[in-house]
Amino acid sequence: MSTSTPPGPLRVGVLGASSIAARRTLPALREVPDTAVTAIASREPEKARRFAADFDCEAVHGYAQLLDRDDIDAVYVSVPNALHFSWARAALEAGKHVLAEKPLTTEAADTAALARLAHERGLVLRENIAFVHHGLHRRVAALVAEGRLGELRHVEAAFCFPPLPAHDVRYRSELGGGALLDAGIYPVRLAQYFLGDDLSVAGAVLHDDPASGVDVAGGAVLAASTGQFATVNFGFVHTYGARYTLWGSAARLSVDRAFTPAPTAAPVVRIEEQDHTEEIVLPAEHQFAGSVAAFAAAVRRAAATGTDPDHEGWAATTVRTAELLEAVKKSAVRVTAAEGV
Repeated sequence: MSTSTPPGPLRVGVLGASSIAARRTLPALREVPDTAVTAIASREPEKARRFAADFDCEAVHGYAQLLDRDDIDAVYVSVPNALHFSWARAALEAGKHVLAEKPLTTEAADTAALARLAHERGLVLRENIAFVHHGLHRRVAALVAEGRLGELRHVEAAFCFPPLPAHDVRYRSELGGGALLDAGIYPVRLAQYFLGDDLSVAGAVLHDDPASGVDVAGGAVLAASTGQFATVNFGFVHTYGARYTLWGSAARLSVDRAFTPAPTAAPVVRIEEQDHTEEIVLPAEHQFAGSVAAFAAAVRRAAATGTDPDHEGWAATTVRTAELLEAVKKSAVRVTAAEGV
């Protein structure tokens, strides 16, 4: 049975003072009316104090101390990837709902274990893949369902960006670094969004960096049981790109800046036929605010009923994402990055 939540905003404690927390999720937690940041914990006291000052909350030294607090209903986990599992589990065991940065864990079995634990405790657990909460993709899905492209045949998706600073945590293999988990999760989840969870890995390649020991780029082919397939590409040795293309029997649809649009950016959907091109401009949205609001709403429902009513569907998709990423890693042909890459 989940713990009850107070009638006011959902009180959120933050584990980890990461860049994505500062740039995206904490501003969303502050802006969404149904959430409030109560405290932030970091292993670096000065960083916790700086974040606390920026977001008008209390600084806590140490993650365990934050989980012991009675004035926190939910926890946002934004520690390095390899630590997600242990601290998300600790938060659930402490009776807190959990919103965790992607990837939820670095192993599919651990993702499944967290999903089971949340269900047993009547708590809400979510992976913070924000793009699925943007109305852009719902509109595209509606166009596909209406037959605007004819029969959907093939999905292409890519998320790439330039090299990171040498000290970045994503270059540390012991902390769950690498492009597959950090960037590859986006096009893989996009393939699931349009083709469903019944996908398998037909082939993959990972580009390894010998200096850091992590993969810095890669790609995969995912096959659906219906005969459709997806090609996905990712990495951080490229110029920036975040896009997808849906190839249909009658038209091709493309979206640029698909995974990380600015909250003020109006997305453009481009549909191309043999003799006609159409562009649809959609409203700007803050997708991180959408993710936070959906999480808070799920917590309210779980508090009222004692269980997360959306758990089954959410867990199936999230576990399948983890399984697909794991399959890419295990089956990939490995190539070595050139010197200086």
